[in-house]
Amino acid sequence: VQEEKIFAGKVLRLHVCTMEGAEWLEEVPEDTTVEKLKERCLKHCVPGSLEDPKTVTHHKLIHATSEKVLTDTKTVLEENIQDRDVLLLIKKRAPTLLPKMAEVVAEEKRKQEQKAPDKDAILKATANLPARSVDRTVTHHNMRDFQTELRKILVSLIEVAQKLLALNPDAVELFKKANAMLDEDEEDRVDEIALRQLTEMGFPESRAVKALRLNHMSVTQAMEWLIEHADDPSVDAPLPGQAPAEAPAEGAASSAEAAAGPSSEEGGEEAKDELTEIFKKIRRKREFRPDPRAVIALMEMGFDEKEVVDALRVNNNQQNAACEWLLGDRKPSPEDLDKGIDTNSPLFQAILENPVVQLGLTNPKTLLAFEDMLENPLNSTQWMNDPETGPVMLQISRIFQTLNRT
Repeated sequence: VQEEKIFAGKVLRLHVCTMEGAEWLEEVPEDTTVEKLKERCLKHCVPGSLEDPKTVTHHKLIHATSEKVLTDTKTVLEENIQDRDVLLLIKKRAPTLLPKMAEVVAEEKRKQEQKAPDKDAILKATANLPARSVDRTVTHHNMRDFQTELRKILVSLIEVAQKLLALNPDAVELFKKANAMLDEDEEDRVDEIALRQLTEMGFPESRAVKALRLNHMSVTQAMEWLIEHADDPSVDAPLPGQAPAEAPAEGAASSAEAAAGPSSEEGGEEAKDELTEIFKKIRRKREFRPDPRAVIALMEMGFDEKEVVDALRVNNNQQNAACEWLLGDRKPSPEDLDKGIDTNSPLFQAILENPVVQLGLTNPKTLLAFEDMLENPLNSTQWMNDPETGPVMLQISRIFQTLNRT
């Protein structure tokens, strides 16, 4: 008996398949190399193929279960092939042909033609053009931001509205009603669009109403309040002072009667003084409320609280814009917010000449809207959707956009 037969390894029966559908059993010792196994398979399915030495290297064996490509230099045992395993014999894909030199040159030429000109090419092409200086400050001014300019417009329009409404004989009575309207806004009235947005998010209507009243009808701030107080046991408790809503109205009525009591000359002076006081009360009620989350986030960056509040006020409670303002030149300053627009500018003249704006300035509610937007920019959407103040705001926006494009 030959020695190699005595110490021969275990014989494995392997099921071999090809992509063309041929199948057969191949019996090989476990110490057979994958390359030898591949040669036997090729002799079986492609007779005469071994005359070309490249045939073996152009094929590969794949273990069907593990989807592993078998290495030619390893044995069947080293590849952990078991009896009755299935192997797949396939031909390797032909390598991608390298492009011809002419094709490479043509592709580079096409890319160069589509490439944008560099600085030198631009200077060469424009060398014969006449030089023209451009005032960058004027260009930047023409691209001014509407929100920043709107504040100036509102400041000046408030002054005009106050003068127009003061000429009305019933001015004191009108503004007492307007003052009561502010209280009503805080206690009873709710912006229906804002309320619908919150209820569609899944918040209970009663909580949404309370959140809107506490946050000046701002949907964003109300939503944050609802999330923060979701587990608060007193979240559904009514607001303090909400029930006795008739007392202020009676007080306002009695003060209106007292104002109407004196003679015409004294009444005129007292009415003017009282009107001034009412204007001050309206302004005090519309105080700017910074976003508490933005305040905390910016203070954690190392900024002082007053600086943070100023930044949020200048940038309409937008945290990212406020951060850029704090890190930049801090323009405009908080003091600039109280400055009105140039009353002789074409923009302001065009606004005042608009019939819709003229009619709106005689409505006390328009003045209240201007005051509210000045101190709480997030409430702009509420007034834009209001049937009385919305058309006025729309005309102001259209006039600004038209003149800004010219």
